[in-house]
Amino acid sequence: MSPLRIPPAALPPVPCPAPSPASVRAPVPATTRQRRLRWALSPLPLLLIGGYAAFDWPTVQDSAVRLAGADPWWLLAATGFNILCWVAASVTRQGALPERLPPGPLLASQFAAGAANHVLPAGLGAHAVTLRFLRNQGIPLPRATASLALYSLVKPVTKMLLILAFLAASPGALRVGRLLPDAETLALAGTGIACALGAAALLVTAVPPLRRPLPGCLNTALTDARLLHTRPVRVLQLWGGAAAFWLLQACVLASVGSSLGLHLPWVHVIFAYLAASAAVGAVPAPGGIGPVDAALVFTLAVFGAPMVLATGTVIGFRVITVWLPLLPGALVLSGMVRRRML
Repeated sequence: MSPLRIPPAALPPVPCPAPSPASVRAPVPATTRQRRLRWALSPLPLLLIGGYAAFDWPTVQDSAVRLAGADPWWLLAATGFNILCWVAASVTRQGALPERLPPGPLLASQFAAGAANHVLPAGLGAHAVTLRFLRNQGIPLPRATASLALYSLVKPVTKMLLILAFLAASPGALRVGRLLPDAETLALAGTGIACALGAAALLVTAVPPLRRPLPGCLNTALTDARLLHTRPVRVLQLWGGAAAFWLLQACVLASVGSSLGLHLPWVHVIFAYLAASAAVGAVPAPGGIGPVDAALVFTLAVFGAPMVLATGTVIGFRVITVWLPLLPGALVLSGMVRRRML
């Protein structure tokens, strides 16, 4: 005798216990999660700056002692030149892009990028902030990356052109004999450049995710470079802004030297800055701090500056260009992150 089978439709429904309100968690909206992440990341620049200051505290203390007796009017002039450096950087960034960017937010992004640039090496901090800003302005990723590459290429080329212009204008007045590297230094630098290029080529060849978008990025970069150089305004912004940036930075150094009584012609100080930053500026240190400082002291001493004054001038230069704008730049960076401008 077969067992009795009840059809499923005839079975009574099994009551399920109602979940308690405490066990039900509403899903967190994506905007709320993004807002929490932004608020969590906003104090990160300040924490990095605090750690950076603690690590280099002896330099900060020595700088304050040396600058206590400096001429305040020359220091004010140096601060003004440094502010104009951010304007020149903004103009150069605009010149590297066909689209027009809002001037105010662009200037604020470069001020914030300056703080990030002194935390990460090789300009990565400034490029990361600028890339986020460009993407937030609706610039496609290939074009934004191409503008960063063009900006990074134009700045060292402009610096070398300025050095050649100084040498052509006053070949006998500038003491470049002791500044020229010897054969061993040139061989070491050439080996380092060759190894870096070889490593980059090997990385791009061996990693498919890097190799696949490379042709498109190169095509975008070349197309945008040709387009920008057909517009005289963009050419003036790109090359003129880059040249103005280096000259203004050198004027900061010369103004600090004048405040400490450094009796050197400004032409020599400006050329010393260009030569020193060109010689060791490619060393991947945050903001160039360290290698560029040592090269600046050596170059100023070659031009006849006493070692004490040369050291004090370089320390004051770092206070004006790094430490004074560091906290305001970090605050601007945090504010732009909170307002979703980055």
